[in-house]
Amino acid sequence: MSASKNHLLKDASGALGDLGTLLPPSLGAIGVAGLAPIPVLLGFAAFYIATGLYYRLPIPVQPMKAVSAVLLTTQVSAESLAASGILIGAVLLLLGSTGWINWLARLVPRSVLSGVQLGLGLMLAYMSIGLISTSPLVGIVTLSVLVVVLRTLPHFPAVLLGLGVSVALGALVEAPGIALHTANFSSFSLPDLSSVSAWQEGFSMLVLPQLALTFTNAILLTALMAEDYFGVQARHVTPARLSMSTGLANFFMVPLGALPMCHGAGGLAAHYRFGARTGIAPVLLGIGLCSVALVPGGLSLLAAIPTAGLGALLLVAATELAFTKRLTSAKPSCWPVIGMTAAVTIWADPFLGLLTGMGAEAIRAAWVRRQQVAQR
Repeated sequence: MSASKNHLLKDASGALGDLGTLLPPSLGAIGVAGLAPIPVLLGFAAFYIATGLYYRLPIPVQPMKAVSAVLLTTQVSAESLAASGILIGAVLLLLGSTGWINWLARLVPRSVLSGVQLGLGLMLAYMSIGLISTSPLVGIVTLSVLVVVLRTLPHFPAVLLGLGVSVALGALVEAPGIALHTANFSSFSLPDLSSVSAWQEGFSMLVLPQLALTFTNAILLTALMAEDYFGVQARHVTPARLSMSTGLANFFMVPLGALPMCHGAGGLAAHYRFGARTGIAPVLLGIGLCSVALVPGGLSLLAAIPTAGLGALLLVAATELAFTKRLTSAKPSCWPVIGMTAAVTIWADPFLGLLTGMGAEAIRAAWVRRQQVAQR
């Protein structure tokens, strides 16, 4: 196999590595919250293709987690969802265009970001175990295949083999997939945004919970991990640019029926862990999602992937996210800061974890300075 074909296969495998975080909330929003399938999938497709062409690296696209959680657990109108996309987009465009997001990023110590990253990784791992438990046999076999291939055949497209085994075994044992019900909205429709209550509901229920998570996971950690993985190649993956690209996608596409979207450290870890190294990976995934949206029966193909198989993919990505080289090489004095930040991130949310970590880091820095002065 030529080197170019091998790289293409690895990018294709890496492109599928993030399905564990992409599909469950997306299909859930379609099946439970009643969002129209075609606008949701085409929104992800357009954002993925644009991201791959612009950044030229496997920068991910994911559903906004807080927004997805609210959609799956409460009743939110289509008008409020559209209003939230416009508001989130406007805030991120402002932060990115003014450069304020870069200033905010410089205020956050690396030890605190490592703690947030650890907490998010452990949260994803817990979620993945829940998915695997829907069919333990399928989940464990898929996970075993992924681990063996990744360790013994690092140049082999592990996700392609893992998904193939998962679908085949899932069909044999009738493992559950993600349930889809008839969507309430089956086509493109422009929401009526003249209601003040729609903007109020969108702001209070969707925008406020999401912005903190977007700032930490989708912008700061994504930029930091891109630098870790790709070095100078990622010099253009800055918090300001990530803020701008996320803002543009939400401002213009959510009112057309897309689900609010962002980048994400977990997605980047998944793409990289399964072989993606260039912008070809997100472009391939975008083309695939576009095909699924437009080909009759395409959505059923995605829903046929066993939930446990998606959980296995997610668990590998969660491990990659949580346990980084930066974590293991941290100074011993930073360990309490990292642990406290991770604990609060899991217990409450990433933003409160960020604030707690910054307070702990300030105390640690003052203690280190006092020790240095005492030793002189």
